[in-house]
Amino acid sequence: MSNKLAIVGYGKMGKLIDRLAPEYGFDVALRLDSRSNANASSITAKNFEGIDAAIEFSAPAAAPTNIEALASLGVNVVSGTTGWTSHAVQVRAAVAQHGSALVTSSNFSIGVQIFLKLAACAGNLFAHQADYESWAWEIHHSAKKDAPSGTLLTLVDRAQKAGYSRAINQSSSRAGAHPGTHELGFDSAADTVTVRHTARNREGFARGALRAAQWIRGKRGVFEFSDIIGELNGSPDSRNEGAHHV
Repeated sequence: MSNKLAIVGYGKMGKLIDRLAPEYGFDVALRLDSRSNANASSITAKNFEGIDAAIEFSAPAAAPTNIEALASLGVNVVSGTTGWTSHAVQVRAAVAQHGSALVTSSNFSIGVQIFLKLAACAGNLFAHQADYESWAWEIHHSAKKDAPSGTLLTLVDRAQKAGYSRAINQSSSRAGAHPGTHELGFDSAADTVTVRHTARNREGFARGALRAAQWIRGKRGVFEFSDIIGELNGSPDSRNEGAHHV
C-alpha cells in the first residue's frame, strides 16, 4: 500500500520529487505551490486528511509558517528550504508543542553529506598548519534566493568545529541554471588543497528528501538529515534516539 505524500512548494524540486515519489512507495495526494498556499492558507485539516508526510521545498520567507502550520495538524515534515534559521527556535517549539516531527537539512544529497564529513576532516588536519589559509565558495542557479547557500554555511561550520579557527573567506556566485557546486580550499606558498562537490542535477537532493520522508513516519522531534543517514543506510551504530535541533 502506498503512503500518501503532500508536496508543499511545487517548483523544480517539488516536481522532481513528484516524479520520483512512486519509487519510494509514495502516492502524491496533494501539491501546493506559492499561489495556492499563500501564507499557508491551504494547510488545513481537510486538505491534509490521510496524509502520511509532507515534503516542504518552498522559499525562506514561507518555510517557517508552512512548517508550523503542518506541525499544528500533526503532519510530519521533511524540509529542504534554507535561509530561515533565524526562525528555528519558534519552529522547533511548534513541532514540540504538537508532538510532530521535522527532518531538516541545508542539503539532502547523500554525496554532500559525505562531502561535509570530508570537510570536517580537512579542517581538523589543517588546523595546526599555520601556512595554510582557507576559502569556501559556491555557485548556484540565478533563481536561488539565499546567498551564501545553507550548504556553504554548514561547510564552514563543520571545518571550524573540527578545529580550524582561522578565518575562512566565503563567496557565492549566482548564474544560469547551475544546480550547485561547493568547495573548501586551503592554500599556502607551496601548494593548494581543494575539496569539492559538484551536483550534476537536483535528483540527489530529491532522493534524499524522499528517503527522509520514509524514515520520519512514527517519529517525534526535530532531526538533522546528517544525524539519520546511518540509520537510513542500515547502520545501527549510527542511530540517534533523541531529536536534534535545527
